[in-house]
Amino acid sequence: MKLSTSAAAALVAAAALGASSAAAQGVAAGRRKAIACQTCYGLDGLAKLPDAPHLAAQSAPYLERALRAYRSGERRNEVMSVAVRALSDEDIRDLAAYYSAIRIEVKAVPQ
Repeated sequence: MKLSTSAAAALVAAAALGASSAAAQGVAAGRRKAIACQTCYGLDGLAKLPDAPHLAAQSAPYLERALRAYRSGERRNEVMSVAVRALSDEDIRDLAAYYSAIRIEVKAVPQ
């Protein structure tokens, strides 16, 4: 079966909309789940404690790897190891999607 150019473009657009819709759902779910993280990271993903890293705008794959490493014990931190213990893979994907979707603005120090 041969698709016309417009039919192929429509299929690509539909797939992209489906992917962006799924991504938007992950971001929304992550925002709801991030309420448990707000003491340390706030809902804006910017660390509230001096020894916590900023999560806003980090890449989703990095955040997923870090959370899974804490959960497995490969990476250790007294607070994080306990906090992620009960997270499912879906919870981790949603949190990573949410924090990676946050945009921050960086400004150079005036000279």
